[in-house]
Amino acid sequence: MKKSLKFIIVVFLIFISFQLKAQNKLDFDESGYKSVRERSIKEHKPIFYMLYASWCAHCNKMKSEVFTDTLVINYMKKNFVCAWQDVEKGEGDYFRKKFGVRFYPTFLFLNEEGKELYNVSGEFNSQMFITEAKNALTKEKQLTFLEQQFLSDVSSSDKCLAYLMALNKGRDRSWLAPIANQYLATQKDSLLISANNWKIIANGVSDIQSREFQYVLNHQKEFEAVASPKRVQRKIENIVIELLTPALENKDTITYAKKRLIAKTIQTHKNDSLVCTFDLQMAERTKNWKKYKDISNENVDAFFYKDAKTLKEIASNYLKNISDTVSLNNAIRWVIQLITLNETYDNQLLLARLYQKNKKTKEAIQYATAAKTKNSNLGFNTKEADDLLVELNSKK
Repeated sequence: MKKSLKFIIVVFLIFISFQLKAQNKLDFDESGYKSVRERSIKEHKPIFYMLYASWCAHCNKMKSEVFTDTLVINYMKKNFVCAWQDVEKGEGDYFRKKFGVRFYPTFLFLNEEGKELYNVSGEFNSQMFITEAKNALTKEKQLTFLEQQFLSDVSSSDKCLAYLMALNKGRDRSWLAPIANQYLATQKDSLLISANNWKIIANGVSDIQSREFQYVLNHQKEFEAVASPKRVQRKIENIVIELLTPALENKDTITYAKKRLIAKTIQTHKNDSLVCTFDLQMAERTKNWKKYKDISNENVDAFFYKDAKTLKEIASNYLKNISDTVSLNNAIRWVIQLITLNETYDNQLLLARLYQKNKKTKEAIQYATAAKTKNSNLGFNTKEADDLLVELNSKK
């Protein structure tokens, strides 16, 4: 009898613990957008939607740490109908297109009619997230209010900037451009150099050939005075990155060639280096190793000779994909430079393997031995070096 009672108590405690655990997380509605809207109308609450991807570490951390926090749970249950959607399933495509979702997680706050009140993306701790949720309930911070304020006076830099900054919390820059362009059309060239106008250009202009961006290029020093040299340079780099990235991601060499011509109109050493990096990435992604070889042979010394990360990436690609003696000699020279910048076990092994591929066994043994000695002295694993040395010595 005592054993039976003890068993019942244990089972009861386990059941209670599961119930408490289940209660200690935010309940997200997964029934679909139409059903969530109906709940919102019935309960007279705005909607909170978490848009996530199953592979997203930031999303999973928010789920496990923030949405299990009692303060967050209580606040969100009281004020919102809470739902979530995997962007790669079901209605995910609808949300991505309608709300410009590119970053995960994205948090949408909608009114009962489904109109967007607030949109923010990223990882937050509990207090930061509650602050954002409170912003979504604050009229003066809602997108609907800020849009009305802007449209009432499109020549106001303050109203334009406030609207852009709210949109920028969760939207891709392409959604900001029409608002920025609408305001900037009211500004003469002579008025563009100001702190507010710089922020509007920096956040809302994405067309490298636009009047405003060309004005920045032609008056860089003046804009650096109202922003900073670092911020202006970052904008120049970002606009080139935004121009070239879509074609690179799609491996669209025709579009890339056209966009590249536009990017090259910015004639600075830094921009030439940036475009060259894109050229290498496009050749690598399309597996055009002849072009990759031509680009690197022509440009490594000019742009990447002090860039350890890029030197290693290029030399590794040579090891895997390029075999002619002249090119391998170049790769060897670059890795010797790499080792002067960063003398590591991996870099010494890379050099040994390049020598091996170029049929220079003596030099390959020299650097494989150096790699082994380095890791041995540090008490680290030397298996790769050992295996390479066995292979090299067998061919002597």
